[in-house]
Amino acid sequence: MSAKLKNSVARLARKTVLVLGDVILDEYITGRATRMSREAPVPVLELESTRFIAGGAANPAVNIVALGSRAIQAGAIGADENGAQLLSVLNDQGIDCAGMFTCADRPTTVKTRVMAQMGLRFPQQVTRIDTISHDPIDEGTEAKIVEFVSDRIGSLDAVLLSQYHGGLLTPTLLKRIRDLCRQHSILLTADVQGKFARFAGVDVVKCNAADAERHLNRELETDDDFRTAAACLHGEFSVKRATIVTMGNRGAALATDAGTTICPSPQVSDVFDTVGAGDTAIAVITLSLAAGLAAEDAVLLANYASGIVVRHLGNYAPSPDELSGSIDGD
Repeated sequence: MSAKLKNSVARLARKTVLVLGDVILDEYITGRATRMSREAPVPVLELESTRFIAGGAANPAVNIVALGSRAIQAGAIGADENGAQLLSVLNDQGIDCAGMFTCADRPTTVKTRVMAQMGLRFPQQVTRIDTISHDPIDEGTEAKIVEFVSDRIGSLDAVLLSQYHGGLLTPTLLKRIRDLCRQHSILLTADVQGKFARFAGVDVVKCNAADAERHLNRELETDDDFRTAAACLHGEFSVKRATIVTMGNRGAALATDAGTTICPSPQVSDVFDTVGAGDTAIAVITLSLAAGLAAEDAVLLANYASGIVVRHLGNYAPSPDELSGSIDGD
């Protein structure tokens, strides 16, 4: 099995995936904790660095490029400095930003994390401040996105939908994208983040355990619980190919029309930060299925890739060599 998976890593390259969703600019402000403030019971941080990385729906695109494929980013930003900064980050990562549209009436979504450096391996997060609008995008921007996807659909291997509750993936936009993908027989995958109903009828749905528990209104503990949950979601929302419920360090439950299975994760002893692991998983699953891999192999590869991400601070995109090395080392 390990040899088969390792040989599959090269097949993740040379695909073209359009990633559509709520893009986010992740800002990390890091300072060294020097003393406690006299004004309030909080540490005083002396600024050391500020860095920006692509987050939200932009993170799957970064992962796709890191694995040797082409990512086309579609989404909305504000007419502000943060929007320009996000476009700069995406361009530096080699992502095609032709599908990014500016909305003057909404801000670019930014998640600002304040980090304290205290001599540990990684700085510790003190607080997070979000700049975000949850309002649906306007009809004009929606029409531009549909036109853009329609123009590009013939050159795509897959469309990946990434939900981050920023108002981009409206029910009407999703219906039009779903119809386009069906018309052209293009793989359509979705990281739903709890919004199951509006993604009904797509080819692949991925969610985490908490989202599945909330929707099904029951706790998931055993492997049988997760298999049953994946099967229920698969049937309820008429998912065409595969439904995946991630289980943290235990792996993921997979449901297809043929049945259910548990896809285990590799053992990871040095977990630092789970941020971005889900984005990496849906990117790897999308590339794998676009390359013709079986659903179970796609999820197993995604588990190895996510196992690399959790060893890093914030979003991280594994390279093909890292992914192959992780499979070798298991």
